[in-house]
Amino acid sequence: MFRQFLATVAAAALMSGAPAMAQDAPSRDAVMARVGETEITLGHILALRASLPEQYTQLPPEVLFKGVLDQLVQQTLLMQAQEGEPSALARLRLENERRAILAADVITRVTGEAVSEAALQAAYDAEFAEAGEETEYHAAHILVETEEEAAKLVEELAAGANFAALAQEHSIGPTGPSGGDLGWFGEGVMVPEFFDAVAALEAGEVSAPVQTQFGWHVIRLNETRIKAQPTLEEMRPELTDALQWQAFEAYLATLEAATPIERAAGDAADPALINRLDLLEN
Repeated sequence: MFRQFLATVAAAALMSGAPAMAQDAPSRDAVMARVGETEITLGHILALRASLPEQYTQLPPEVLFKGVLDQLVQQTLLMQAQEGEPSALARLRLENERRAILAADVITRVTGEAVSEAALQAAYDAEFAEAGEETEYHAAHILVETEEEAAKLVEELAAGANFAALAQEHSIGPTGPSGGDLGWFGEGVMVPEFFDAVAALEAGEVSAPVQTQFGWHVIRLNETRIKAQPTLEEMRPELTDALQWQAFEAYLATLEAATPIERAAGDAADPALINRLDLLEN
């Protein structure tokens, strides 16, 4: 409903301009609208804005403010039009919404407390402080179908032939047109037979024919380097996610261990019940 509403009000909001606002920055309790006896505050507007998908937050403020406020006004009018008790579906959805919102609030608190500079540094050190140096290799290859073809290429290279030219002429691999260049890679990227052959070479050296599942290779090692370890700043987002997830799992496990939990079993928990939406009808 809200997405459709924003789409319809965007053009009108741009033409009508921003709503009148107080000169001083208001508090979140500042009343932005009254619908009958019901007040809509800046806090209500901000809470709805905080829940919007990212694409809506890119709208100009005048569009977003009017769209959110108008949406809250409409919802208030419709809420006030409720006659009698809400439907079973509405009551259950309200309970689920309350459960989800309060759970998210606890998760935010628990995961927020888990992340500090000290915790990030400790997580970084645990992963990288004692990590050994990793060598990366820059190599090129010529892939052919038979050992005889590969051996002939090795002879031509030994006689001074140009490696890239031979790769462009003879290689059946996808890197042939680029002279067989494989770029930089480390252990675990190439198949073991190929990597072992590369690791045994000196820079500038050409291998004997090497067989893999793809065919026969002639490999030249261009150069090696020690892979640079990422910095703490580069790893900050990943480490933050890991710390938050660990804190969440640990906290949830504590709650589960301290709280009796009983789940229905047998016919009472028939998976087919998930489709009995008719049970929500009044």
